[in-house]
Amino acid sequence: MSALKGKTVLITGASRGIGAAAAKAVHEAGGAALLHATAASASAEAAAKAAGQTVEDFLFEDLAQSGAGTRLVEAALARTSRLDGVVNNAGIFTPSPLAGDIADWNDGWARTMAVNVQAPADICRAAVAHFRKRGGSGIVVNTASRAGHRGDGVENAAYAASKGAVLAMTKTWARGLAGENILFYAIAPGWVETRMAPKDIEDRKLAVKEIPLGRVAEPAEVAAMIAFLLSGACPSAAGATFDINGASYVR
Repeated sequence: MSALKGKTVLITGASRGIGAAAAKAVHEAGGAALLHATAASASAEAAAKAAGQTVEDFLFEDLAQSGAGTRLVEAALARTSRLDGVVNNAGIFTPSPLAGDIADWNDGWARTMAVNVQAPADICRAAVAHFRKRGGSGIVVNTASRAGHRGDGVENAAYAASKGAVLAMTKTWARGLAGENILFYAIAPGWVETRMAPKDIEDRKLAVKEIPLGRVAEPAEVAAMIAFLLSGACPSAAGATFDINGASYVR
């Protein structure tokens, strides 16, 4: 498969889960992936190897820090003269309980918004500037969540709100930039077999019970959709959100 031959794609949160699977999919489709993680780790080494690289090829940046998204794109462009696509996949899940210490509440909301909203917004802004500088055209895939549509547990409002924001900004930029052939898409997974998936036996049973397909999604399934969108095979889908949830939430 060579649908991404000659294409270079920046992928955030690429050391594990969906990001690592997306990096592998890009590599297998003939593209070059620029991999991001917060720090080096054993999982980053494995992800790099699957994408035909080494852990030294990773771009490390803590997206909770101010300006991190912009710095990351600058670092990516220091490695390559051209970015064709961006996958904003990095995210955190921090509980925001209604009861408890107000400092924990404030910190949970602030960190969630920094990593899940501000950093991808900054990355999108820098990517659009790059796409325009080289004459237009580029693709951005933003990872949202089923929670951004239907909400989440009462203790997880910050996460749901952050993913709703990702959907809103994706739609906004898709509408405003498609005429320049700068295409934005969103994916909204439900439960995926990553470290965020329920590990407790009873919690897992409850999660699977609400999925008509009968199982949580595999990262490779989500990655396959990401690779397809990056290929540019269907520009008219710009602005769309692709639900990957085993029919557990059908809009």
